[in-house]
Amino acid sequence: MIEVTRLNGEELILNAEMIETVEETPDTVIRLTNGKKIIVKESRQQVKNLVISYKREIFTNLIGRE
Repeated sequence: MIEVTRLNGEELILNAEMIETVEETPDTVIRLTNGKKIIVKESRQQVKNLVISYKREIFTNLIGRE
């Protein structure tokens, strides 16, 4: 899960596994696999970094259990 901020300042936690695309037009639009779109304050690169950090944490925890 990643935490992002809507344009109105509302913070939400988003399932990173549901992200299909992220684009800047110039607002950052996250399109989910269910077709829903979310416009956020974070840049495309920031969203990418959040997803990478999330996945790194998951895999690190999995490897640590072995």
